[in-house]
Amino acid sequence: MDVGRVRFSRRQGFVATAAGIAGAGVMGAAASATPGDPAPVTNFQVKGLRAPVELIEDRYGVPHLYASSEDDVFLAQGFNAARERLFQIDLWRRRGLGRLAEVLGPDYVDQDRATRLFLYRGDMDVEWSRYAPDAQRIATQFTAGINAYLDWLDQHPERLPAEFGILGYQPARWEPADVVRIRSHGLTRNLTSEVKRAKVACAAGVDADLVRQGLQPDRLTTVPAGFDPCAMPADVLAVFELATQEVEFKEGSVRARTIRDATTEGSNNWVVGGQRTATGRPILANDPHRAYSAPSLRYIAHLSAPGLDVIGAGEPALPGISIGHNGTIAFGLTIFPMDQEDLYVYQLDPADRTRYRYRDGWESMSIRRETVAVFGEADRTVELAFTRHGPVIRVDEQRNLAYAVRTAWLEPGMSPYFGSISYMRARNFREFTASMRNWGAPTENQVYADVDGNIGWVPGGLAPKRVGYDGLLPVPGDGRYEWNGFYSGDDLPRQLNPAAGFIATANQFNLPPEHQDKGLGFEWTNPFRHQRIVEVLSRQRKHTVADSTALQNDQLSIPARRLVALLSKLDSGESDLRRALRLLRGWDAVEAADSNAAALFEVWLSKHLGPGFVRAAVPKAAGVIEDADTLVLLGELEKPGRWLPDEAARDRLLLDTLRTAYAEVQELLGRGEGRWRWGKLHHSFFQHPASKAFDATERARFDVGPLPRGGSPDTVNQSSYRTNDFRQTNGPSFRMVLDVGDWDSSVAVNTPGQSGNPDDPHYRDLAESWRTGEYFPLAYSREAVEEIAEHRMLLLPA
Repeated sequence: MDVGRVRFSRRQGFVATAAGIAGAGVMGAAASATPGDPAPVTNFQVKGLRAPVELIEDRYGVPHLYASSEDDVFLAQGFNAARERLFQIDLWRRRGLGRLAEVLGPDYVDQDRATRLFLYRGDMDVEWSRYAPDAQRIATQFTAGINAYLDWLDQHPERLPAEFGILGYQPARWEPADVVRIRSHGLTRNLTSEVKRAKVACAAGVDADLVRQGLQPDRLTTVPAGFDPCAMPADVLAVFELATQEVEFKEGSVRARTIRDATTEGSNNWVVGGQRTATGRPILANDPHRAYSAPSLRYIAHLSAPGLDVIGAGEPALPGISIGHNGTIAFGLTIFPMDQEDLYVYQLDPADRTRYRYRDGWESMSIRRETVAVFGEADRTVELAFTRHGPVIRVDEQRNLAYAVRTAWLEPGMSPYFGSISYMRARNFREFTASMRNWGAPTENQVYADVDGNIGWVPGGLAPKRVGYDGLLPVPGDGRYEWNGFYSGDDLPRQLNPAAGFIATANQFNLPPEHQDKGLGFEWTNPFRHQRIVEVLSRQRKHTVADSTALQNDQLSIPARRLVALLSKLDSGESDLRRALRLLRGWDAVEAADSNAAALFEVWLSKHLGPGFVRAAVPKAAGVIEDADTLVLLGELEKPGRWLPDEAARDRLLLDTLRTAYAEVQELLGRGEGRWRWGKLHHSFFQHPASKAFDATERARFDVGPLPRGGSPDTVNQSSYRTNDFRQTNGPSFRMVLDVGDWDSSVAVNTPGQSGNPDDPHYRDLAESWRTGEYFPLAYSREAVEEIAEHRMLLLPA
């Protein structure tokens, strides 16, 4: 008898003899399958487990973890996260804690210092209490699982992920506090927009910034008393950007400074009540939009233990599930764009620049000195300065000014997404809203559905109460502009079972009138994706899962439809311009990858019409504003008078910019519109974080793509891109559609794949399915999981 073999029953799960468990101490030994076994079993001995945990990996790379306790399932989740995504989560931890230089060298000392400015440094007991009563225990189990896998690697160094060998360092052990102290990867706002608005205000007046960013509700902001926008250094955000950017590499070595791509972080979600579906059950759909990389920034997993049976996507470096269902309720998130940041400007004491003016006197900064270990060199000592409002990111000695960031990040309970450990265990709408009451970050629209047929909307996020200002521009830090506490989740709007029968969010302005005077935020994503979702859902009375997947892949552009309507009455005697007009006027506004009209339209809008409108509307700000707010642009083109003098000026702008756009597309794709394709320009590319440090062979192994891509920032199938090369910068890497109550009929996809190992088929096997709008079954019941089981692992107590 092979004592390392475990016998499986399809319905009962694993059945292990005492001899079998005792004999499985050879870690990682693979037991060959006996005749009739659905898949071979790999045994791992895992330090910290109390009982065996069964792990079934299905044919799409989704792990299903079955444990006899929550403690064990979270430990197993950490073990599996390290098994699948070790380099990714190790790099995430090093970047977030400011510990890059110790393995990558002196180029990273500045980034380590910048990141350490934004670590949580408050009371850890208060911090843990903001998430769930057992939050610390969950994080402890999860990190113990990561460390248990590192222990296994010590015995099996040949299984160390290849990136560590290429870059020449080893992964590090985790502490539970690492999960929550790292804050700088979260999506909060609006610091960068404050600085952009100040630069526009200096160049052309603050109202000119409405061309760059329209405000909702309508607001005419003013420059705060005591703030001079023209005195602000051009690089005021350099340290902040360094603290929040991903790790950057270059040919053969590393670098620590880069300009981040401007991206539109967003998401779509909707929930349709049973009265509008074909089955009478609710359907919940979610496709969060994040930056693209290989592996994906999200990971799908299934955690099953007594009292917990949850499946969906989460952050690989965090325990729990943030998007998915637990067999009773379903939940999906988008960003709810509340303003959680302010830039403060201080007058410094000329005799001591560590003191700043506050009210009627001088207040001293808090100075911390920390040691940064540096690979190959002596340790460095870095100095971190903090005002009462937050970390100091710039000192302007010439003007005797300092700049510090006040951010909700640094409050207790703000670890991005970690709060999902509470709501993923809710059983009804009351428990779900209670879990969202103290939600911190990122600010979210949660849509909800349950097996009783209820649907709902619950926004959440720590929102400051500003006194005497709106947060749209930097403010003096002398005490005149302060926060007076925070709004709780109970102060935010909610919705349960609306008469419309569905709820949709897409980062649009969705504050009811009674909540618009709270100053929660004024900078919302343009409404086009939401408008299209509502347009489609409103005309469907028998909505299906297939309808939701089709809508997630919808590429109709509402801005294109509106702009094409403006072109309907225009003509030209120029042959190329006449051809351009004819091409767009005959187009259905669907930005498919094989569309020639979409190629012309996107080049026109993003590189010619938008910038051309800025030059015409606010010429003094043309060098500061890179592009126009599309909603503002459309409003002015359809009804000139505020930014353009009349319709004649509007028509000249349309024709002049279309002419130059047509010429550019000819240069890019050649003469002959029949050969043009939007997907020949616009493409997805899943680049490994360390790709630039690899040689060409390694890059081909680790990077995925390019893949032709349709869509745009304004389509439901969202696809923001860089205008210099049309590479997609972010979009829906993970998609999910849940059939609430018939859970095995749910579907999902994650691109380019689930695995972080480039030699694993699941590293890139989902990329083409994702590109073409295909999904796989999100198996939940044990029977459904067994049907698609591909590989089995047994995690045994050490």
